[in-house]
Amino acid sequence: MTEIDYEDPQFYTNRELSWLDFNDRVLEEARNKHNPLLERLKFLGITQSNMDEFVMVRVASLAKLVEVKWDGHDASGLSAAQQLKAVNDKAHEQLVKQYTTLNRILLPAIKQVGINLLRVEELNDEQLQFIKSYFHDELYPVLTPMADDTSRPFPFIGNDTINLSLRLSKKGHDKSLYATLQVPSIFPRVVRLPKAENDFILLEDIIKKFVDQLFVNYDIHDVSTFRVIRDMDLDVAEEDTSDLLKEVQQQLKLREHGKVIRLEVESDISKKLRKRLVRELGTDEDSVYEVNGPVDLNFLGKLYSTVADKDELKYPPFQAYQDTDLNDEHNIFESIQERDRLMQHPYDKFDSVVEFIRQASIDKGVLAIKMTLYRVSGNSPIIKYLGRAAQNGKQVTVLVEVKARFDEENNVHWARQLERMGCHVIYGLVGLKTHSKLSLVVRREESGIRRYVHLGTGNYNDSTAHFYTDIGLLTANNNIGVDVTNIFNMLSGYSRPPYFHKLHISPNGIREFIIDKLDQAIRYAQFGRPVHVQMKMNSLSDQEMIAKMYEASHAGVKIDLLIRGICCLKPGIKGISESISVHSIVGRFLEHSRIYIFDFEGEKQVYLSSADLMTRNLNRRVEQLFPVEQPDLAQRVLSIYRTLWQDNVRTRVLDVDGTYNRVDRRGRASLDAQDYFAVQATQWAEKQQLDLHKQNPNQFQPMMSPENQHDPFGEER
Repeated sequence: MTEIDYEDPQFYTNRELSWLDFNDRVLEEARNKHNPLLERLKFLGITQSNMDEFVMVRVASLAKLVEVKWDGHDASGLSAAQQLKAVNDKAHEQLVKQYTTLNRILLPAIKQVGINLLRVEELNDEQLQFIKSYFHDELYPVLTPMADDTSRPFPFIGNDTINLSLRLSKKGHDKSLYATLQVPSIFPRVVRLPKAENDFILLEDIIKKFVDQLFVNYDIHDVSTFRVIRDMDLDVAEEDTSDLLKEVQQQLKLREHGKVIRLEVESDISKKLRKRLVRELGTDEDSVYEVNGPVDLNFLGKLYSTVADKDELKYPPFQAYQDTDLNDEHNIFESIQERDRLMQHPYDKFDSVVEFIRQASIDKGVLAIKMTLYRVSGNSPIIKYLGRAAQNGKQVTVLVEVKARFDEENNVHWARQLERMGCHVIYGLVGLKTHSKLSLVVRREESGIRRYVHLGTGNYNDSTAHFYTDIGLLTANNNIGVDVTNIFNMLSGYSRPPYFHKLHISPNGIREFIIDKLDQAIRYAQFGRPVHVQMKMNSLSDQEMIAKMYEASHAGVKIDLLIRGICCLKPGIKGISESISVHSIVGRFLEHSRIYIFDFEGEKQVYLSSADLMTRNLNRRVEQLFPVEQPDLAQRVLSIYRTLWQDNVRTRVLDVDGTYNRVDRRGRASLDAQDYFAVQATQWAEKQQLDLHKQNPNQFQPMMSPENQHDPFGEER
């Protein structure tokens, strides 16, 4: 028999093109009539923010590889230049689809319900007077026109800023002059107009209307909006620095001046302005994107939150559930002693995780708290309680990953703050990002020292926990406690534990574990024994992992994959991946949890992890994979996976030709898994409240103030 080469490039999809396919699935949600109208606007805005980050990092990396003439190829066999060309071609197609969605579908639809994004020529007299006053009273003192001539060179254009490019001439002269004007970000880009509650105009349109007042005695011939996206990847040479914090801060300053990777201009820009911008910014022609509408669709998220009295055009609110044993009226450590606790966010409140740290900060028996922080919110209660714990005499050690992409500045701030509050702060290992989600509380009890642990699939971020789906485990399992202690010793010192009892740790450990499990599955299949592998993750791109899955499928192993984003694996290839199925769910919440299930003849082994199966997660990050061993909790994770797999509303199925297609629902009841979990959480919460009322019918429950109510996206209402 001819030996199969499971790493043959024809069996792989390019990572960057697969990511663009994911963003296209998000874009489909903006076009989906079954979604509430304002949520569709928000989905379209998300496609822009997704694209911006993709360009800043991934496209920028490809551009650098092309620049240095890298002669390698990716798993799908494409060179860097071929990838960059294919990405730009596909991104141009997606841009057209984005603006067609805005102009032909969403703007007319919101107009029908009384929400208007107006152009200057559509304003009535009162609105014109309003924007005139707004310009003179608010904007004029702040605006700074920048001339561009022989004595004043073309100004620096900041990443992701909205700017106006102008061609003008002195009155009575023909010579063209040029200037730029940054639209100030300190003002809201979406401006509410008077009288009509939901009439809006964009800030740059107001400035354009009156921009001539900044250039007295000059005639303005052309004005066009533009924006640049720069290379924003952080390049920290850790082996060459003794102070990682200072190096990160230095690189943050340098990053602001990265190479221009994408230039967005209005489609009606004059040839002279376009040519000048391309030359001055050093942009490749393939990297110029002409947009048929407002530059930068991120404003749609602001419009979503600015619209008044249109809640019926948003997702209905749901009530997240919190086990009473994990709230502030109970001793959370006694509750964890009784049994392990599992939470599925956002359907289970993240408050329980915050409460775990809060009680640890004031509990007299607690001796130490150790925690990893990758991304936290701008006003994190966890940071506050860690500081309180240190001030209460606890030994507090926090690993703050200051290299967390686009959160570097925020994390540097929190690292300094934690140090000022008396915490020991460490910054991870040289050459590795610490992406694991771990908390350890060491407590002295009558029986001796006991360790309490929280392990999660997502960040300790109370804001994103409202709209990222993640799973967390609270446990007092001694073996897990010992493993987590060893991990922190490894992160903060020179410890290298010879083995772990329950956990599997990257780099290397998670890769070895999953390959061992797939090898075991292959042996089962070869002997005709039933075996089933189920995995859920954000992205699958590691070539060695995919090759092993192909080998397993060839042997007859059934593999089901729930992958929200990038998938470089091709399912359904005859003789290679016929027994592999790939589903992707894009919906109201961002699917972020990682689940790994191995079913050997009905014996189901359930694991959760912080890691996707990407090379960076397996080789260059500290990650954890941990078992869910308590039978009822393992069953709950299995049920969560099963519900997600049976979803036929939000799911797309990846076909052998690389396309994602909706599930055929004919003859089947609709199941939106995310909606199912939200309804279930609300029912549990309402039943809990009813039970509490029956126990104490005279208890007075004050109504929450509007300031304390949060919507499911974590934004104040």
